[in-house]
Amino acid sequence: MITPAPTGKIDPATARGTLAEAVAATATKPAFIKVNFPNTSYETHFIPAGPITAEPGKRILGKIHAKARRIDTVQTGGRYVEPVYGRPRRVQGSVIGVDSASNSVIVDATIPIHLSPTDARQKAADFQPGQFVSCDVLDGATFTEAM
Repeated sequence: MITPAPTGKIDPATARGTLAEAVAATATKPAFIKVNFPNTSYETHFIPAGPITAEPGKRILGKIHAKARRIDTVQTGGRYVEPVYGRPRRVQGSVIGVDSASNSVIVDATIPIHLSPTDARQKAADFQPGQFVSCDVLDGATFTEAM
């Protein structure tokens, strides 16, 4: 059970977590946010794709977008995002939707992630809900806060 238990319906493609920290840009790194997700040990780093209005320690809802090197179908394993702390580098989970307009596959990897294939031989339409997929993720995963 998600703690605190949600009282309203939330789109399954929307990630919900707690904003841990907003880190300012430095000379070598862009600004990023740290988000914790309920019932996990994840503290995942994302580049904000727009303004973040949530306060640290408060709930944040939004969409996670990432570019996948190549999305492969797999038969075994669990749902996960690697590493537990830092930017997403590897994702594995079930396809819960396909957005052909934006060429993205929505994957439930304990948190919903919108993956855009970068391999020219792949399109989001190649995947079906229910398939189990795995992929490496390029640097620059973004978080767009839901308003």
